[in-house]
Amino acid sequence: MTELAVLDRLSADSQHPVEQLVRHPRLPLVAGTAAKSRLVRVWDCGGGRLRELAPVDLGPAREPDPSEWWRSETAPPVAWHPERPLLVVADGDTLTRWTPDGPSAPEPASAAYLHLAFSPDGRTLWAKPSGGSSDALDLATGAAVPAPYWDTGVAVHPSGELVATLVSDQSATFCLFARPGAEPPAAMRQLRHALVLAADGYGTPLFSADGRHLAVRGNAYFDSLDVFTFPSLRRVLTRTLAEDDAQRWPDENLAWDVRPGVLWIGTPTGSLLELDVETQEIVEHPSPAGVAISALTATASGELLVAHADGALALLSVGPATPAPEAADDVAVFLAGTEEVPPTGELEEHLVYTDGSGSWESEDPDAD
Repeated sequence: MTELAVLDRLSADSQHPVEQLVRHPRLPLVAGTAAKSRLVRVWDCGGGRLRELAPVDLGPAREPDPSEWWRSETAPPVAWHPERPLLVVADGDTLTRWTPDGPSAPEPASAAYLHLAFSPDGRTLWAKPSGGSSDALDLATGAAVPAPYWDTGVAVHPSGELVATLVSDQSATFCLFARPGAEPPAAMRQLRHALVLAADGYGTPLFSADGRHLAVRGNAYFDSLDVFTFPSLRRVLTRTLAEDDAQRWPDENLAWDVRPGVLWIGTPTGSLLELDVETQEIVEHPSPAGVAISALTATASGELLVAHADGALALLSVGPATPAPEAADDVAVFLAGTEEVPPTGELEEHLVYTDGSGSWESEDPDAD
């Protein structure tokens, strides 16, 4: 059994406990957000210590458009640059850049963005407004081009050669895969092979550290967890965490260990579950305080950063230091079995679907 050790603790905001922890992919930096809070906190997790840096304070809430009342209930969208200590925060029709020197003055944006993500090369910022399209923004010049529709968030494969995101409606969600474009501002180049999920309301997909597994947290109707192998997209685990609001689990409660196939899950009781996705064996690590976990992530160096419902944060060691695994060279295998979606026509007409057990080429799984 893995021995967890507390490296450091901090107290944050008990009125607005962190509900999402967004880690930098390579640097010991983590940003924290919460619904109904206009403060984006940033922590340095280097050297086994937690140090809070200058936050991004978005100030008083803006009056939302009546048709978008829900904006005041959601956390500000954020995205880390893949190499530099640069965080971008969206707030209405502005973007704010954070660096270790502090936040910049807000810059005007062409739309009010709900989701942000950097391309793997860091030169393009992918931004999703509330409408039926997205933008690709050149980080250096601010130039923007329209891009294919996506929603919820973007998962980057550890190789940087592939990304996964979602396209949702009330009846189903497609987990789409795409290749990053070449020149900024470069849109995603969507691929035909797609996962189909049962409902809507899923969270951003999460690739494992070696790229061989993909976890999907959802959905709008009950707390579920699905894990697929990559590149086969074979479903190896499906689990219902809870089916009613009284047992609601935190939405951002997954973190991959650097060890292949080990997934950490934060719980409403404050314990951490250590799950081997292939054997489906679970080890529970109880929390002495018993305070619910509100968010969880793995830092770039492999520690776990845990946010609790009382506002506290804890940085945990998961045992002896383990080198990050090399990303498996499976993207080439995946790309060899698919092709890019044509630029015209309905997306659904071009997709090859899999639900983790079988594949078909229309929305009807019984089609020939």
